[in-house]
Amino acid sequence: MTTIRVQPADEAQDPVERDSLRLDPPQKILIAGGLVVFAALFIYLLATQDIVQPVLLIIGLLLGYTLFHARFGFTSAFRRMMSVGNGQAMRAHMVMLAVAVTLFAPILAFGLSFFGGPVSGYVSPVGVSLLVGAFIFGIGMQLGGGCASGTLYAIGGGRTVMFVTLLFFIIGTTIGAYHLPFWTEEMPAFEPISLATSTGLGYGGAWAVSIALFGLIAWVTVIIEKKKKAPKMAPLPTEHGWKRIFRGSWPLFAAAIVLAVLNAVTLMIRGTPWGITSAFALWGSKIAETFGVDVASWGYWQGANAASLQATIFADSTTILNFGVIIGAFLASAAGGLFKFSKVTPGNFMASVIGGLLMGYGARLAFGCNIGAYFGGIASFSLHGYIWGIMAIGGTFLALYLRPLFGLSVPKSSDSVC
Repeated sequence: MTTIRVQPADEAQDPVERDSLRLDPPQKILIAGGLVVFAALFIYLLATQDIVQPVLLIIGLLLGYTLFHARFGFTSAFRRMMSVGNGQAMRAHMVMLAVAVTLFAPILAFGLSFFGGPVSGYVSPVGVSLLVGAFIFGIGMQLGGGCASGTLYAIGGGRTVMFVTLLFFIIGTTIGAYHLPFWTEEMPAFEPISLATSTGLGYGGAWAVSIALFGLIAWVTVIIEKKKKAPKMAPLPTEHGWKRIFRGSWPLFAAAIVLAVLNAVTLMIRGTPWGITSAFALWGSKIAETFGVDVASWGYWQGANAASLQATIFADSTTILNFGVIIGAFLASAAGGLFKFSKVTPGNFMASVIGGLLMGYGARLAFGCNIGAYFGGIASFSLHGYIWGIMAIGGTFLALYLRPLFGLSVPKSSDSVC
């Protein structure tokens, strides 16, 4: 049986550059530099912001470290499933979600919080905005070479083209924020539906239903693999014993558990689950303001969001988590001797531009990305998280036909690289 070899970044957009992915010596100078940046930012946040911000920086670092070490992808998981029928990464998603709902249920039911503030999950409406947004996000992440989390940790790993993806991700998210009132107020939608609070199941019943659904999805992926005789993912080089914590690959299922636990901790620290793309809208809007755009008049920045626009970005908890993810991924790549800027081709440059725009715009319409809507939404027992996943997979299917137009690979059953 053939194998699928995983790339050193979240998604395999670039040609294969490190065939063996051998463990090179740690890049000690880079590690030292990364630790200095982290320490400086941590001290600055400690001196200028609420205690929540430096704590979240640590959580973000752990998230980025975990994502890189396991090469834990969302885009690649969907693509492998749709192209060659390999469901290993999708099953890891189900483990992650199962652990997450198990932790989120008591936190949401009893309002458990480390700092005594209110706690709430991500429960959003199901309507045209969600359907369109998640679908185009699915297309965008396959062209852009990574989802929201994948973009951040690929940047931390030195994947040059992902800086292009991030730039246009921010632009797309900002445009989406400007247009959002049309999609949410003019387009039809159902009220937010929670499996726990909208159905009478309660958190215990919603947890049981969720676990059953995750088991069913995992079972379906196994059936598809057997039917398609799907290739297996080749293991990545790694250290052994305690050294594996710092160097080499982590098992997908171990990373799935760590990510779920860190998301639950995030919920208890800041009162909402892990998110990524709202910070992109903030960054883009602040930049637009410097060019004279009256961003404050946009419907998106009215009400509760107005304070975020007026404050420094260092007061935004999602921004701090994002910074932490990038630093964590950078440290992980340097520890494994893998940090290296990659080349950019005309094809993947254009794919990153289009993919970034689609992901950014889609994330705003769909109330989040693969983290905020899919991971956070499902963990919060929101129906919109499941719908997001279905529509993003639909976008992935279409994108499989678009990728070759930009010189991007589409795995076949006989391929050894995905």
